[in-house]
This record gives sequence, C-alpha cells and structure tokens, in this order.
Amino acid sequence: MTTVDSEEPTLPEPAGAVGEAPAAVATAIPTTTTSARKPDGLGPLLARLHFYAGILVAPFLLVAAVTGLLYTFTPQLDSLVYGKELHVAQSGGSTVPLSEQVAAARAEHPKGTLTAVRPGSGDDTTQVDFALPELGEKTHTIYVDPYNGRTTGQLTTWYAETPLTTWLDALHRNLHLGTVGRYYSEVAASWLWVLVLGGLVLWARRRHGKRTARRLLLPDRAAKKGVRRTRSWHAVTGLWLSVGLLGLSATGLTWSRYAGANFSEALDALHAHTPSVATTLTTGTSGTSASDGSGAAKSVDPAAIDGILKAARADGVGGPVEIALPADNASAWTVTQTRNLWPVGRDSVAVDAGTDRVTDKVAFADWPVMAKLTRWGINAHMGTLFGLANQILLALLASGLICVILWGYRMWWQRRPTRADRRTALGTPPARGAWRGLPSWTVAVGIVLVAVVGWVIPLFGIPLAVFLALDLALGALRHRGTAVAASGRDGSAGNGSGTSSPA
Repeated sequence: MTTVDSEEPTLPEPAGAVGEAPAAVATAIPTTTTSARKPDGLGPLLARLHFYAGILVAPFLLVAAVTGLLYTFTPQLDSLVYGKELHVAQSGGSTVPLSEQVAAARAEHPKGTLTAVRPGSGDDTTQVDFALPELGEKTHTIYVDPYNGRTTGQLTTWYAETPLTTWLDALHRNLHLGTVGRYYSEVAASWLWVLVLGGLVLWARRRHGKRTARRLLLPDRAAKKGVRRTRSWHAVTGLWLSVGLLGLSATGLTWSRYAGANFSEALDALHAHTPSVATTLTTGTSGTSASDGSGAAKSVDPAAIDGILKAARADGVGGPVEIALPADNASAWTVTQTRNLWPVGRDSVAVDAGTDRVTDKVAFADWPVMAKLTRWGINAHMGTLFGLANQILLALLASGLICVILWGYRMWWQRRPTRADRRTALGTPPARGAWRGLPSWTVAVGIVLVAVVGWVIPLFGIPLAVFLALDLALGALRHRGTAVAASGRDGSAGNGSGTSSPA
C-alpha cells in the first residue's frame, strides 16, 4: 500500500541504514549479475511514485481511516445515546393507527411542514419529520411509540440520521470544514487505489522468483530487524486489505464532488441512474386530488396516511418504509422501502390519496445494473449491507490501513543513512529519471492513460501535475547547482595553475 521505500530489488538500500548490512559488506557483493541485466525503469518509477504519494497522501488517508473507524459503529452508539427516542420499552401487540401517531407528533411540534413518516415496528419508534426554513436540509424528528401513540422525544436529524451520526458523518466527509473540507476526503479516495495497485506490483516484483504462497501472503518473520521486517508487515498487510481498500476507494469516489459529478454524468449517458416513480396526477386519475378548476390544489390531509400505507402494503411494499408527503394534492404520495440490509429492499410506489390507488411503481429488481451496484456499494461503504459483519470488516480495514500507513512512515525513518559522513534525518527517495529506462511507446501510452484518469478523477490529476512540476523544478535547480559547483572547481584549478611560479 503506502510503501515509502523502493520495492525494486535492483535498487540498493541506503548505506548504513538501521538493521542493514554495513557498507563494507555491500561492496563485496559481485555486480556481474546486475550489470548484465537489462535496464528496467518500471520498478524504480513505481517506487518513486509510491514513495512520494505515500508521504504526501498518507496523512489524508490516515484521517479518513480514523474518522471512518469512528463512524463504523454509529448504529450501536445511536442506540446507546438515543435509546429513549429510537426504541420502545415494550414491543408487541397491536399498534395505533399511523394517522393518530402523526397527530400526536403534530401536537408535540405545532410548527413546520410535515414532510415524511417512517412507521415503527418491533422495538423501533415511529419517526415523523417536520421541515423548517431555518433548518435547511435538516428536520425536526418527533419519535412516537407505535403501541400507545405517545411521543418519546425530539431530535434534529439529517436524512433520518441522529445528531451523533450526522456529526461523525460530516467529520469523515469534510472534517466540519464545509466545501473546503471535502477536498481532503476526495484526495484520499482518488489516490488510495493508486497506492494499493502500485504497492501490489512492487511487492510482486520484489517476490519475483520466490512466489510461494507463504512468501507472498505471510510476513517474513526471518527478516532481520529494521526496514526489511517493517516492509514485510507493511506489504503483506496491504496485500490482504487490497480488495477492500479498492472497494472503499471506488465507492468513496462515486459521491465525491468532482469525480462523483463525472460518475453521475456517465450514469446519465448510460441511462443507469436510480429510477423514481412519477408523482404527477391528472384530473382523470384522481377523484379529489387534482385541482378544483380554479387552479389551486387542495392541501394535503395527513389523516390520509392510513390509506396510503394500506395501498402500498397491498401492492407488495413490505418491510421498513418511508412515506413522503407531496406539496399538495395535485401530486401523489410516495412510499419507499428503506431496507439497507442484504437483500436490499428499495421498491417504491406512488399512491393517489384521493382514491388510495397505486399510480406508479418502480421495483428494485428493475433498477439498471449500475444503479444497483451503486446502491450496494454505498451500503457496504457505510457498513449497513451485511449488518454487524459489514461493520466488523470496515473496522478491520480501517485499523489495518492505519497500521500500513504507520509502518510506511517507520520505513522512511529506518531507511535513513546513519554513517557519520552521510547521516540524514530521514530516508532518501528513489532516484529521479527512472522513466528513461522505459520503451518510448510505454511512455506515450502512459502519458495518455494518466491524462485520461486525471481528467476523470481531478484530485488525482491535479496533485500529480503539481508534484511533477515541483519535481522538475527541483531537479533543474539541483542540476544548475551541480553545474555551478563543477565550473567553480574548474575555475579554481585554472587560477591555481596560472599563478604558480615557474620551476
């Protein structure tokens, strides 16, 4: 994953590194085998990219892993913190009509527009949302015991999420910094897959000729203490996490700001967006829901919710649902399944309140394949697709990623030269110019491929362009400094010979 040393066996370890063979031993190793080897620029190039990407992007990934780990167990935290609001003390038996539960919520919250209702079942309370202009996207949610119709509390929610979950969600997405903060999470998602794939290639190349299952999949416990042992744990852990990390990167990009917008455009072009039911009603399809001829539609009657839910259930919409109220009776109500646990239930129907008749239906089974994959990916990323097992898997991925990052930085420190005449604070990066060892056609194809990926995933392309520009500038300055130093030495030698006395 975020390896910060050269994984290429042909690249020498820095002299005097901690835990490595001393320089005197290294000079005794024959070089005949390496001199005959054909120059290879891919390994050094990947090592350099992996090195700098790991150092520069790993802090973003570390924050994403820590905040994601905190978010993973929000269902349990919600039950602990908001148990009174979310759950009933005694469940079972018959429930009071949903309209009466809504009326109790309205009595508790007389202001605001009723927007949605999520009927309770089992030990879950009924949730009734009221929108207010000053709340923006958030709502006031009143919680009602479905068995006795009494309210149990009120919370300010965001898309049905509790305040705690909302806070942790925003921490993970944008660090509570708004639009600017979203750049951090998109940078992390944009580079995670690059680091994972690059690390896999480097580890496979390093294990070339030694590709037993044990050497590839298990840490080398026989390795000497120091960078080799750390690298073994770093690489093998990254290997085991690779599939999950690639999934997190892909699903995270789907709702990011820039790459997500490109993904949305691609879904539009493929006609693969999530379908929705049609809610517009005409005079011919409703007895009382259309306008009365004067152009003004009648207001929505919340008491109609009992008939709406009954019609949806009769049409096969089972499990937990959310009932959304229309702005007026010229539109249909919608009832949508909210089951995020596998198998996911997302059937949706539109119901005419005037006739209690379903006017449109979209079944989850009829969604386009890409829309289904997107839904499953989002649920898996949020830890809801497979319940507790999904949460545990995410926690292991986040914890493993934290370890891989810390091992990467440890290698950077362990690779520092420690000889008295070459001592540095940190490890040196792989040498520049590795691309010159690649065939010209490979370079051309690579440039085109990187440009396309950078266009689709801007927060991969922009940081890469900035890095290349800085790297070229620093290389030019270093070359200029070397040239000036060399010319100075030549000039000094010339002056010395010119002023010497004849013998």
